[in-house]
Amino acid sequence: MVRGRPTGAATAEGAVVVEQRRSAGSGQDLGTEDPRVAELCAAVSRLRRELAAHPADLSDRGVAEDELATLDAMARAGAPEVPRLRRSLLLVAGALGSVSALAPALADMRAVIDSFSDVPCPRGGD
Repeated sequence: MVRGRPTGAATAEGAVVVEQRRSAGSGQDLGTEDPRVAELCAAVSRLRRELAAHPADLSDRGVAEDELATLDAMARAGAPEVPRLRRSLLLVAGALGSVSALAPALADMRAVIDSFSDVPCPRGGD
């Protein structure tokens, strides 16, 4: 603990802050009471890890990585805007949708993004 700061408070910049906030415990330590934000952070992180580990040379990998970074930033900022979340999801899905190895992580991220809206995103063909 740094003098005058509670345990779990941010004391540095960059990735260290992220880890301190994550390890601090509840979503309230992140400055939010919405558990969906923590779920979004986890889903985006999982997809980013799986994409980074995927060996194929994907033509739209850069688009997906950029949009996942945007999603991560929105989630960490607090209450993300539903239309922006859905736009990012659409871009990521368009870039990675044909990669079956990433489909479960992409589906998890979609489910979390859908949880931010009272009106679920329509499913094609259902």
